[in-house]
Amino acid sequence: MPTSPLNDQDLAQMFELAPVSLWLEDFSGVATLFQRWRAEGVRDLRAFLRADRARVRECTRAILVLQVNRRTLELFGAADLAQLMGSLDRVFRDDMLDHHIEELVQLWNGALAYGSHTVNYSLDGRRLDVALQVRVLPGHEQDWRRVLLSLEDLSAREQARRALERSERYALGLFEHSPVSLWVEDFSQVKRLIDELRERGITDFRVFTDVHPEFVERCMAEIRVVDVNRQTLTMFRAPDKATLLQRLPDIFRDEMQRPFTEQLIELWQGKLFQQRETVNYALDGEMLHVHLQFAVLPGHEDDWSLVQVSLTDITARKKAESYLEFLGKHDALTKLRNRSFFDDELNRLERKGVQPVALVVIDLNGLKQVNDERGHRAGDAVLRRAGEVLAKAVEAPATAARIGGDEFALLIPGGDAHAAELLVAQIHELVELNNQFHSGEPLGLSIGVAVSEPGERLEAALHRADKLMYAQKKDFHAQAEHDRRRS
Repeated sequence: MPTSPLNDQDLAQMFELAPVSLWLEDFSGVATLFQRWRAEGVRDLRAFLRADRARVRECTRAILVLQVNRRTLELFGAADLAQLMGSLDRVFRDDMLDHHIEELVQLWNGALAYGSHTVNYSLDGRRLDVALQVRVLPGHEQDWRRVLLSLEDLSAREQARRALERSERYALGLFEHSPVSLWVEDFSQVKRLIDELRERGITDFRVFTDVHPEFVERCMAEIRVVDVNRQTLTMFRAPDKATLLQRLPDIFRDEMQRPFTEQLIELWQGKLFQQRETVNYALDGEMLHVHLQFAVLPGHEDDWSLVQVSLTDITARKKAESYLEFLGKHDALTKLRNRSFFDDELNRLERKGVQPVALVVIDLNGLKQVNDERGHRAGDAVLRRAGEVLAKAVEAPATAARIGGDEFALLIPGGDAHAAELLVAQIHELVELNNQFHSGEPLGLSIGVAVSEPGERLEAALHRADKLMYAQKKDFHAQAEHDRRRS
């Protein structure tokens, strides 16, 4: 099909109606400036222009705008070419000058066509991000009298990109500066191992992990850590991420295996969000009690390739709970069990019908005299010594408790008279050793022993042991009085 060449009117119409901003300009003034500067010895135009921004503006003023199209007036918010020309100082300003230097350098270096991303401003002050294409038109390679510029408006795209960058920086900031330890992990290999078990016909995963604990260890080894935040490094005493990632086996070990097994069981059951208390280890070896929240991130439910784990350090709380639990069942001075624990244990043994039970009741001789003559600190020291002796003498399942100010009781589940006699003999030996080690007031004990009889309440057996102890205590006081009168 024959075609006819475009005439000047067609070309003018194409220029006017082009969907991008077009500028026809005369750069001959810039060419003249460049010739003068070369003659003056300028070799590095970039450095020359940056040394004095007035030279950039001199180049800009040397450019003559001959024509712009309709899209240009729309883009810059100008009513006509005259208004646009009268406002060029508002269009080309600020960070646009840095871009303009790079464009001028390309011309200086002989490029007759080049492109860049730059910034202009509309007449109402809106920032315009544009893709600039510049071409010296044929026939004007020497004088640059006709240069065509096209500007494609990228503002919407750039605004979206900057918004995305801000969002990413915000998310990264939340991650990096979170007050809890955050881990991004890849559990895809763990899922592969679990899926292989299903394919093998395994249905009871809990029983399987009980029989094959090595499977749990393998799953732990297959976790890939993608990233961690700053609080993680602080919490696990790691100098940097590389060190932390190299020493993961030092973190995920020992006591962690049991709660991790429960985590795997819930994953087997399809629970992709979980929380529990678990144990990790800092790189200095300290056990860390943590509250773990685990979530497979949206979009990764099919392969578990992106998982977020948050760890809140609850070690201090656990230590406090443990200490409170200890105080609830122990005597703070002697570290033996307390009266509350003793009563509960007595009731427990009775409910279970344990027979026989040997009971040993012990009273510390001479404590009142020590308190009166040397003060309560000395008395407390004697009580602690008694606690050391009894703690050393008693082994599980037997227990020793301080049940009063200077009174102690021992329970020996399943213990007969012979077992009680052996224990009392060991206590006397330890008392003798203790007195050799400690100077000052000797440790002395009054001891009563009873063994529960079939059908007898343990309280009754305890009462019999108590009476025997008081009989021995009476003998001690009588002997002490006799010694006092003789002296």
